Amino acid sequence: MYNGSFMNPQVSTQLTDKLTNYSVPLRAVEIIESTKIVFLVGITAAGKDTIIGELLKSGKYHYIVSHTTRKPRYNHSVLEQEGVEYHFIDLANAERMIDNQEFVEVKLVHDNIYGTSIAEIEAANNKSEIAITEIEVQGIAEYRAVSASVLPIFILPPDFATWQERLVKRYSGNVDQADLSKRMATAKLELSEALSKDYFEFVINHDLDKTITIVDRIAHGELSKEKNDQARAIAQELLDQLNQI
Repeated sequence: MYNGSFMNPQVSTQLTDKLTNYSVPLRAVEIIESTKIVFLVGITAAGKDTIIGELLKSGKYHYIVSHTTRKPRYNHSVLEQEGVEYHFIDLANAERMIDNQEFVEVKLVHDNIYGTSIAEIEAANNKSEIAITEIEVQGIAEYRAVSASVLPIFILPPDFATWQERLVKRYSGNVDQADLSKRMATAKLELSEALSKDYFEFVINHDLDKTITIVDRIAHGELSKEKNDQARAIAQELLDQLNQI
């Protein structure tokens, strides 16, 4: 647990090898297959965090809090809290958890370790709640390799113009062009990856209340091929417009 005196020492070669060779333990496979898990993915400013926050208020969902060895950061002048944004641990605890095979998945990102513990999935299972979190598109494949039962839902803005307006609002009118370009490049990769897979459910976030209802229904197994095809078409339009920039 984070104790306030956080250093970021170099990850040892031995620990790097353990990360590289980490395989999903059988216990993790069993708990994933017996738990309903929903991952919200999507391009920046699509509204994923807001949707998750509203779904959690229903009491039917359990937010998966990941572990990380990076130090807490300030978001909108508020310092991240232990057990809310992340479980903050040091390298020694991370290595202990790896040795004990306590992670579903764990990786090294920019010299920091990130991982999802089996205990987080178990917590949802024990409460008969749906496990939910935001995840990068590339991370979905890892979970799908473990179990095809995990459900990725890709959140989309209704159109390119609306998406650009939402992005600009994030900068409070003072647009950082370099950061904006980076986000759009990332969005292009995310859309390409999701459209290349047939297991993504696409949802257009035009009206927040309706979007929350749709995501909740999908999470509970109410899938609609027609609506998904319509949303997938919007995703393709967004990608086409990004490719023209």
